[in-house]
Amino acid sequence: MILDKIKAIREDVACICEKAGRNPAEIILVGVTKFASAEQIQEAISVGLKDVGENKVQQAKEKFPVLGPAAENVTKHMIGHLQTNKVKDALNLFDMIQSVDSFHLAEEIEKQAAKQDRDVDILIQVNCAGEEQKFGVAPQDAIELVEQVSRLRHVRILGLMTIAPFVEDEEVIRQSFAQLRKLFDEVGVKFEGQQRVEMKWLSMGMTHDYKIAIEQGANMIRVGRAIFA
Repeated sequence: MILDKIKAIREDVACICEKAGRNPAEIILVGVTKFASAEQIQEAISVGLKDVGENKVQQAKEKFPVLGPAAENVTKHMIGHLQTNKVKDALNLFDMIQSVDSFHLAEEIEKQAAKQDRDVDILIQVNCAGEEQKFGVAPQDAIELVEQVSRLRHVRILGLMTIAPFVEDEEVIRQSFAQLRKLFDEVGVKFEGQQRVEMKWLSMGMTHDYKIAIEQGANMIRVGRAIFA
């Protein structure tokens, strides 16, 4: 069942990419495991899923340790809001933190990463929707945040992430993604050659809107319901 769902998503992505003149191999599929059991995650990994994303540290603590050796080669993404008091645990569970939206949080990641003598890969989360209930730095403040975080010695900014408004109007969603793509390009130019900043990943698009995200340049999509529901 999960094999068929992942296959269907990859085929859909290939069709979208063909129309957009893109290479589907560029698109990273992150399986969002918020509502998935450990057994479902294991099944998805066994049929080729290479990236998984969890919204909460506590859920990752319960699921990830029981996934077994097969999960050792899977990239694990923290995609939900991360509280500073959970950073230490998060760094022991995740390979990438996609939801860094403040310098305060980045400083705590730096502090814990320094203790472990390691670098931590992050994405800056931007609230392109402008919705109060969503986390993320405001678009107009994003470049300043990148500038601040780029001075930290154990944190590497590898791209940007956003969550589009959950609305029916595709044009509203498209504008949100287009804004992040524009910001992604601006950051790439401004920080070109800087050791701690590389605009590698543009993470946007979920089950209901990944088509639009890919059309607007996303190379990392976060899909949960279409795989595990």
